[in-house]
Amino acid sequence: MELAAATSLPGLALAEVMGFLLQALFAMLRVGAFVISAPVFAARFVPLPVRIIVAVVLTIPVITSVPMPDPETLASLRVVPMIAVELALGIAAGLVLQILFASATMAGDWIAATAGLSFAAQMDPNTGGQSPIVAQLLFLLLLGLFLAENGHLAAIRLIVESYAYIPPGGAFEPGALTGTGLGAAGVLFEVAAAIMLPVVSILLIVNVVIGVITRSAPQMNLFSFGFPLMLLTAVGLLFLTVPSLGHAMAALFPRALEMLAQILLQGGPNGG
Repeated sequence: MELAAATSLPGLALAEVMGFLLQALFAMLRVGAFVISAPVFAARFVPLPVRIIVAVVLTIPVITSVPMPDPETLASLRVVPMIAVELALGIAAGLVLQILFASATMAGDWIAATAGLSFAAQMDPNTGGQSPIVAQLLFLLLLGLFLAENGHLAAIRLIVESYAYIPPGGAFEPGALTGTGLGAAGVLFEVAAAIMLPVVSILLIVNVVIGVITRSAPQMNLFSFGFPLMLLTAVGLLFLTVPSLGHAMAALFPRALEMLAQILLQGGPNGG
């Protein structure tokens, strides 16, 4: 009898370990979906093993403090809608940040098109496609300010706190996701206009002046006179307007965190 009990103990321990790993994997769905879709972690230059490690590390406080569904439930078909809810919350939170961060890229595209710098494009390490250098510089400035202001830590804190408002496998309001997504699209154009207007408005005036000069003096054509003047003006304006650009970008962070809170902290039945 004692020998039989001793030989059965390793099997029982293995079953408990497998159940715990299944719960940990389920707890990592929301955090992992956010990590693979958020601007800071979803960049192509961030290796996949780093994303996995970040998701595992962020799951540790969740699995140790939040009750998870039992392994029997997770091993049945009842877990399918639960998985959909977890993935929807994480991906929606990350995509909202992606939409808001795209405001810097859009503003850079408009500035480059107005200044004639659209041809100065190279591979974007964040998306893997071609984009103007001005757009990449503005995106890196926005990303640097976000990290310097500890915005990534605040976003991660909201993800972890969301388990108290929307328990794992719990219900949520889909309207909170769609409404916040549409609101983020509106903020995208608003912030992009605020970033590019100081530079584009002056460049348009310079364009009109160049048109008048080339019209009155045809020997001063666009390529020998207007194009160099536009380039110098654009570079000078970008240098002079960096403080105002920084303030416009920093004003985006509280709104981004507020939208994340609308999804993660007010989307469930426990949200306020």
